[in-house]
Amino acid sequence: MSFSESKALIEEGDTVILYIGVSQIYALEVKPKITNKLGQPVDNVFQTRYGSLKVMNLIGVKFGSKVSLSKGWAHVLYPTPELWTVTLPHRTQILYTPDISMVVTQLEIGPGSVVCEAGTGSGSLSHALLRAIGPTGRLYTCDFHKERVALDEFTHHGFGQRVTVSHRDVYVEGLGVENEADAVFLDLPRPWEALPHAVSSIKASGGRICSFSPCIEQVSRACELMASIGLQEITTLECLAREFQVKYISLPVLSNRKEAPENLQKNVLEEDLLESHKKRKFEDKPLEKSDICEDNCQTRRTDTEIEIKQENPSSSAGQQQNNDFRFKTGVTQLKMPGHTGFLTFATVPPGLRKVTLFPKTLSEDVSVL
Repeated sequence: MSFSESKALIEEGDTVILYIGVSQIYALEVKPKITNKLGQPVDNVFQTRYGSLKVMNLIGVKFGSKVSLSKGWAHVLYPTPELWTVTLPHRTQILYTPDISMVVTQLEIGPGSVVCEAGTGSGSLSHALLRAIGPTGRLYTCDFHKERVALDEFTHHGFGQRVTVSHRDVYVEGLGVENEADAVFLDLPRPWEALPHAVSSIKASGGRICSFSPCIEQVSRACELMASIGLQEITTLECLAREFQVKYISLPVLSNRKEAPENLQKNVLEEDLLESHKKRKFEDKPLEKSDICEDNCQTRRTDTEIEIKQENPSSSAGQQQNNDFRFKTGVTQLKMPGHTGFLTFATVPPGLRKVTLFPKTLSEDVSVL
């Protein structure tokens, strides 16, 4: 019951999070016996690189405490949907916290909301939805694959009274809810085929729909149908994490021509001559000899040519050397890996006519992406 009810001490049957480091976070179930790979019951002893932990010794320990391992130590944390996302057993590919937070916000989910989820998967999003709707809300979640319908997991985590789990083909049977939901989430390979069922499950007062798709072709097909059946505020978002690297950068010091050093004035003059040369060439006019620089003119280095230097311990931020100003700043990477999928949101307006059939323009050539 540790997910749904806040408490201070660990009890038998709880799920706890063992935190050793950022890349070493584990979910443990506090019980005397577990089953090994051979299917045999053994004592519940968890092995880590810093030694073993007898899980039953955690009973009575306060959440957040530091516990000793045979060769080190770790912390036992209270389970949250965010920690469960990074420690859960994967039955499918899952949604992570950046996408989940956007879904909960854009669907306008709150305490008492009724939510339908098509595609339970590993339950990563389901736990976040259950926390958002609170004890007075209701989650209807379903999956096409029977082995992914994990009602026992929700019951063990204390959510059994607020979730309905079913095994169904959403394309044919729908979501099992009519005119009751405040929001619908679709994680399906062909979301456009389930959109009519999603609209029919929304309350007469209106609601929100979200479709998660990894491919832009799926997004295009879904958006086309959303617009044709009268959905409003159609928006597609992608959540990416941008990493900043803190480095020292050197930039040339800019000053007035009268006060500038002689070499800087020369560079400015050369730039003016080159600009005049480009302008005359563009206008197809002959270039005056006086406009040509006697030596090979080179402009000052541009912003793209500025060398990003690593931090030098012997120098401090803001130090000026060789007419350059050196300072510390954050630099982003040119490429941003981390694409998981596209989130398409739409609003079902109040009183929208319920859709049961596809428009003729979209009913043809509906292929599996």
